[in-house]
Amino acid sequence: MELFTAPWWSALLAIILIDLVLAGDNAILIALAARNLPPALQRKAIFWGTVGAIVVRSLMTLGVVWLLQIPGLMLVGGLGLLWIAYQLLSEKTDDHAGASGPTHFWGAMKTIVVADALMGVDNVLGVAGAAHGAMDLVVLGLLISVPIVVFGSALVLRLVERWPVIIQLGAAVLAFTAAKMVLGEPLLADLLESIPLPTGWLHGIVSTLTIAVVLLAGWWRARRNSISDTDSPTPSVQT
Repeated sequence: MELFTAPWWSALLAIILIDLVLAGDNAILIALAARNLPPALQRKAIFWGTVGAIVVRSLMTLGVVWLLQIPGLMLVGGLGLLWIAYQLLSEKTDDHAGASGPTHFWGAMKTIVVADALMGVDNVLGVAGAAHGAMDLVVLGLLISVPIVVFGSALVLRLVERWPVIIQLGAAVLAFTAAKMVLGEPLLADLLESIPLPTGWLHGIVSTLTIAVVLLAGWWRARRNSISDTDSPTPSVQT
């Protein structure tokens, strides 16, 4: 594809739209994973988490043809993302995060990079498909996604601090993304087609149930953690 021709600009516009739509999930993920860190480490986690995510996504983009041949990739990725959404939702807040910053920082980094590798499948496939094999457009798509994720993560993090209910909304978005990945798994195509429901209804029901299960499981885990903390004996202070 020749540079700066009408097809080239059309493909670039499609890639930008894909990044705007799909990078939002990654921004939410990074913000939720970094929310319990001290402010200085939050900025560090957002930056390095984004760098790690872009590196992983770049490698996935280069191997997109090979990735398409892996059976069950979307299914495994979707199930893995469901677990991460549950973990982010049910994670206990550590009031002494500043005392052990590096441990929490690397824990957040691990969550960000692993989850982005799972979530990045749909983004990589979308960008590679829109680029029609033009590597210059693939590279541009990756570069464009960087500021979207960085600034989006910082914005979501500020909103979470002001309105904690966004944590539940973010987990719902991740659960919806996971359901979409599972429903898009080619191995399940015949099974899904055999269900006597219109495709739109089936996808809506599965997505709604998935979101409900993740939110309820996260609430139950958080409640158990709260009860456990309440029942724990307070250590006595000797003078």
